[in-house]
Amino acid sequence: MRADARRNHDLLVAAAMAVIAEKGPDASLNEIARRAGVGPGTLYRHFPTRDALLAAVFQGRLTRLCAQAKELAEAMPPGEALVAWLRLLITHAMTDHGLGARMMLATSSAGVDCWAMLRGAAERLLHPAQRAGSVRADVEFVDLVELTAGIAQATTDPGRAERLLTLTLDGLRRPCDTTEQTAATG
Repeated sequence: MRADARRNHDLLVAAAMAVIAEKGPDASLNEIARRAGVGPGTLYRHFPTRDALLAAVFQGRLTRLCAQAKELAEAMPPGEALVAWLRLLITHAMTDHGLGARMMLATSSAGVDCWAMLRGAAERLLHPAQRAGSVRADVEFVDLVELTAGIAQATTDPGRAERLLTLTLDGLRRPCDTTEQTAATG
């Protein structure tokens, strides 16, 4: 891709990320082109369909989220790295207005296996946290995705999301012992 074409592509993806964060995946393509500082024709030359643009946006967001997992794994103890990444995952889900669900339903988005990317990032953090005793041994990748997605769907308030994550993390750390369970219900 020529330098000016690459620049326009990058401007369109960045503008689309911002507009989708504000208005969701059905946001106006004309608004995206306007914010990128290009005409609608330029947008359609790069992204012939809305789904092509959405795939590029989602792939960019997912790539960044997965890179953050690697950075956290290298910079923090295993349990802390996993918790920090789960916070990022919730924020990611809270700001995509259903884009992730839409893209993850497809087996592949623009040739990228989204589930494989997400699984790789999560497991890079989950398995060391389990070995360190920070997370229960029976927790699986899909548990993390479903729990964080549930939190993101339950609220748009970051403070409430943090509280729900804290409660969730208590459950991920250790199995509830039967005396505690009896006392809580009894």
